[in-house]
Parts: sequence; C-alpha cells; structure tokens
Amino acid sequence: MTAIDEIKSRIDIVDLVSETVKLRRTGKNYTGFCPFHPNTRTPAFVVFPESGTWRCFGQCNEGGDIFRFVMKKEGWDFAETLRFLAEKAGVQLEPVTPQRQEADKVNERLQGLLEEAVTFYRHHLLQTPAGKPALAYLSKRGLTQETIEAFGLGYAPDGWEIAQQYFLGKGYSSAELLQAGLATERQERQGSYDRFRNRIMFPIRDAMGHMAGFGARILDPNDVPKFLNSPQTALFDKGRLLYGLDQARKAIRSLDQVVIVEGYLDVIALHQGGFANAVSPMGTALTEDQMRLLKRFTRRIVLALDADAAGEKATLRGLEIARQAMDRSDEIAFDARGLLRHEARLQADVRVTTLPPGMDPDEVVLRDPEEWRRILESAKPIVAHVMDTLAAGRDLEDPKAKSEVAAQVMPLIADVPDPVEREAYRQRLARMLKVDERALQGAGQAAATSRRRPVIKNEKPARRTQALPATSGQRAASLEAHCLRLLLRQPDMIYQVDRFLLKSGLGRFSEADFDLSGHQHIARLLLDSLAQDQLDPRQFMQEMLPEALEETWQALAADMPHGEPNAEKRFEDLMRTLMALRLLKINQSIQQMRFLQEDLQEQEEAQELNPYQDLIGQSIQARNRLEQALAKPLMPD
Repeated sequence: MTAIDEIKSRIDIVDLVSETVKLRRTGKNYTGFCPFHPNTRTPAFVVFPESGTWRCFGQCNEGGDIFRFVMKKEGWDFAETLRFLAEKAGVQLEPVTPQRQEADKVNERLQGLLEEAVTFYRHHLLQTPAGKPALAYLSKRGLTQETIEAFGLGYAPDGWEIAQQYFLGKGYSSAELLQAGLATERQERQGSYDRFRNRIMFPIRDAMGHMAGFGARILDPNDVPKFLNSPQTALFDKGRLLYGLDQARKAIRSLDQVVIVEGYLDVIALHQGGFANAVSPMGTALTEDQMRLLKRFTRRIVLALDADAAGEKATLRGLEIARQAMDRSDEIAFDARGLLRHEARLQADVRVTTLPPGMDPDEVVLRDPEEWRRILESAKPIVAHVMDTLAAGRDLEDPKAKSEVAAQVMPLIADVPDPVEREAYRQRLARMLKVDERALQGAGQAAATSRRRPVIKNEKPARRTQALPATSGQRAASLEAHCLRLLLRQPDMIYQVDRFLLKSGLGRFSEADFDLSGHQHIARLLLDSLAQDQLDPRQFMQEMLPEALEETWQALAADMPHGEPNAEKRFEDLMRTLMALRLLKINQSIQQMRFLQEDLQEQEEAQELNPYQDLIGQSIQARNRLEQALAKPLMPD
C-alpha cells in the first residue's frame, strides 16, 4: 500500500469534509453547499464515501479525492497537502527505496501463489474422490453448489507434501510457500511440509478481493485445532481482515448495516439465505482497524453472538479482562468496554443480539430466514445488552444483587461519551433495580474516578494492497490508471487524442478527466511536458514528479501484463478507455443530479429544480456525443 493509499484508508472523506462543510446524508452519499463558490440555496456538493471522492455539480463542476479537496480549500500544492494529511492520519512518509519496490514485487508474486492455491484446493474438492467427504459435509450444512463456487471453497488433501510438490512443480520455491503460509518448517530436520491437510479450505480475501490467506476446518473430529488459519505473513494480518467483506461490501452499503458473526460457514450460509451483509472477524474481538474498515461502508454494526458468548460469564469477562487478552481468544469475544471505545471514537452505532441456545446463525437462517430477521431487529445497544444480561436470573429484590449489578454496569455507563445517552442508561438501570437514580449517580462518579481510562495505542500501518475494479469508484480508478499507462508510453498521442475528441464535438483531454489526485498530478505533468522543448517528455515528468508519487509512477510504467500493444492498437485502447471513463462519470453525474432534484422536490423547493434540469440536459447531450463517437472507427488522423 502506498503512503497515499494508506492515508486514504485512515481518513474518512465524510469526516474530513464535515470539518468545514455541513453535510446531510441522502441515500448512500452526503450532500451540502459547495465551499468553493457562493451558494445558499442548492446543495450541489456531493461526497461519495464508497469511492472516497467528492464532486460539485454546480458552478465549480469539479471533483476529486481528499487530496484534491484540501488542495483546493487551502490553496496548497500536492507536496504540502501530502505532508498535512500524512500527519493527520499518523502515516510516516518514507522514500520509495529499491528494497521497498522489491518487497512489493514479492508480495504480488505471493498473491499470485495464493490465487493458484484456491484453484488447487477447489480442484481437490470438486474433482477428486478424496474431496467427496468434504463436499458431502458442505452439502449437509446446507450449502449449494453455486454457493461453494462463489466463495471458492476447497479441500486440502490428506498428505504431508501434496500441495508443496504441486507448487514446486509450478516454479514456486519452498521459501515462497513458507512466506505465503502454505507450508510449515520442520522442527526436527531441514525442510517443510503442507500446513493444511485433510481440511475444508476457506479463501480469505481483503476488502478489495485480493487473496490474503486461508481458514481451514477439520473433517476428522480427532484432528486439532478445529480451525486453523494462515500464520501471520506480509499478506495475512487477522486483525486487519474481515472474512466475507469482499462479497458483503455492496449489501452493507445498500442496507447501511453490517452483521458480525463467528464462523466462516455462518457468513456463507447467511449470504446464501439473502443476508449478504454478514462478515466474520475470524475468532477475535473486533479491532479498531476492522472497525475503521467497516466505517467506510456503514456506521451501524450488529454483533450476533451465541448464547454462551453473550451470556453472563462472557459479559463479565468483557467487562473485567484486559483488551490484549481478549484479542488472543480462540472464539469471537464480547469486549464491552473495547466496543464502547471504538463506538465513541468512530461515531458508530454498535448493537448486540443473541441467538437461540445451541444454534449458530447458519442453522437459524436455514430453519427460518424470518427468524434471523427478527433476531437482528431485536439487537440492543451495548450497555442495554450488558444490563439485561447481568440482571437475568438474579433476584433483583435482594439489595446485594442490586449493588453488584450497579457496580458492574455503572463504570460502563461512565464510558459513554454522550451525556443524553448516559442519563438514559442511568434512568433505565434505576427503573430495573427499583432504586433512586441519585444513588446510581454517586456510584457512577465513584466508578469513573476510581479507574483510569485505558489508552489505545496506534496500530501498525496497514500492508500494501492494490485496488480491483469491484465498484464504480474502483472501476473509474482502474480506467484512469490505464489511460495514463498508455500515455506514458507515447505522450505525443495526446495530439491525436485531442484531434479525435474535437472532431467528435468533445472536450480536449485534461486533468479534469481524473478524480484521483495522484492521477490528476501526473496528467498535468504530462501536458506540461509537451508544452516545453528542453527535455524529453518522460524525462521532464520524472524530474518534476513528487517523491510521494514515485510508486504510482512505477506501477504505471511497469510492463503491461498482457503485452505491449502496437501504436494503432494503443490509440484505439486509449480512446475506448478515456471515453468509457467519461461515460462512467457522466452517468454517475446524471444519476446523482436526479437524486438531488428529487430530494429538493421532497423539501418542496420546486423553484430550485431548473438548475439541475439544465445540467442534466447538458450531461445527456454530452453522453449522446460520447456514444456516437464510440460507434465510429477509433483510428488516429
């Protein structure tokens, strides 16, 4: 992950823009009045959390990412903005060294190895006799063939070196198998052996869909442990991953809710049952990295716990045991205080729900999907869950029992930052215990002053990832990169591009074609390189390139995976990519302006509809011209 990507992952664009712009949620996006031009009537400024971008549909008609927003707001250049946002995000800026570039290449090769491992394990599940018991087990758990394929489930054959020999034959080394977590070093003598044997395999991907590692479940009840994950590697960090998020992100966004469940099969069965907003932290308490990751999609989080994990014993453990011990738990943990701290710091809404005794989510949803829906609807805030759990089964007429419950709950209430919430919980507890609320207030003050609030240390920086075009925002980023990749190989193609665009009634190529600030900067350098004649364009760009964009430049200049196109094919590829990028953005603009128009109509501000109507009409005309140009032969003059 580049420093720019890491900064974006740590700074929520909604939070950043909200520091100076009053935003209102409208659907999955946020709207407000543009801070860059006078306007108090039409909220034409839109923030898109999913893509991490913003756009003004009014007078500015500009957009970009968090870097572009700060640059425009403060009047800074890219380097100044990078330093400011890096400090804000707690990211240390480091030069792109040859060692780091080499490490990135190693990680990309390891990801390729893990992708091949998915295919290897899937083959052994679906096409070998040894995989039949595993396939029968998955079918018994209610999974369909389509679901098994969708999640890439597999089977690790029962042998010490079967996988190892296969991948060595594919050209990978023993060291790479160890680095990817597919092999384990022998203790008694030299060499290694397969880490996963006779197990059902669950590929674990990051939020962008890149392979990170595997989870593996036993088939033989005598084997231990029941679940085995990949070890900590450069790609696999359990505290920064959520199983199923790559497939759940769209549903989480549309439902504005994520459900946390314990197991891999729970996630898969819920997705199959139509509840595709489920993910799993793979047997730990939620970490702040995971919470921050979820916050990019929703602030409404439901923790679905089984009866034991949600019961009194687990609740007391969550109140009393240190956060560090909870993170080493072998099962999903309920850490009430840790969750409250995350909830407050990230301004989330975390709730807890409990399952019927002895049942897992996959069993519930297979028995009755509506029952699962009712369970989610019954989710309670953290403090209310703790309160009810501790009170259940106790004689609340006993003064000692009242005192014990109050002593355990009041410190938790003191952790709640919002004074209205604190007061509501105190009132609720007083009614439950049938005591005067003033007695609880005294207990709460004593509890609050008798202990120090724990300090959460900053987590280590996230590992490198590379986005895939899974959403419209990611597709736009991929198209932007491909345009620049082609132009860097032949900068003077811009002249042919502009001639074709102008002949088709379209605007010239410009940095405004890009939303990502790094891409905008490189596009500007590209145009500047052609406006001077002292240096070769590529040499000019490399000399003027900010150090922070060196890694982006290297990625764009790297060999193309499917070979280099010839000059004619390169022009056609460039034009199709550029016009596809413009079409994507125009369609997004039209859709968003229509939404804004409807939003104003709901507010009975009909007199403000005409500006949007005119803009929509202009955008539709531009789209028509683009579509007509795409229908022509894409040949240079």
